[in-house]
Amino acid sequence: MTDVTIRPLTPADWPTVEHIYREGFATGHATFETEPPSWEGFDTGKLRDPRLVATDADGTVLGWAAASPVSTRPAYRGVVEHSVYIASAARGNRVGGALLQAFIAAADAAGIWTIQSSIFPENTASLRLHERHGFRIVGTRERIALMTYGPLVGIWRDTVLIERRHPND
Repeated sequence: MTDVTIRPLTPADWPTVEHIYREGFATGHATFETEPPSWEGFDTGKLRDPRLVATDADGTVLGWAAASPVSTRPAYRGVVEHSVYIASAARGNRVGGALLQAFIAAADAAGIWTIQSSIFPENTASLRLHERHGFRIVGTRERIALMTYGPLVGIWRDTVLIERRHPND
């Protein structure tokens, strides 16, 4: 896919962003959450910058990326946990790479020095994507949480903790 545009996520994007979020839930390998938040919950839970969407030439949202602070303590002001979700129809078309690259650049510009995430080990595409963009595996958190929905309900799941440090920090 060559015609991908990255721009800030707006409230008008929410219906499509929520749909893409739900597609990720359906895989069983995207989140422990059982439902996406409301727009209000998303808006208050995520940092304003960076909060991005990838769109095609027609303006259709193909994916989104956003981050939450890991702590309210001032010492951690530059550490975030991020999420990247790609529409099922756009997966495998380099949308994730374009979106993650833009997200990293925006995070760097915003003074974020560590971007982290927890990814299910079964989500090998996400792990490979992040590795290609400078993330490293910190470790595996074994049996960190119990799955409460989908085909893996009742199973304790591992996650792989990854991070990317700003090159100057």
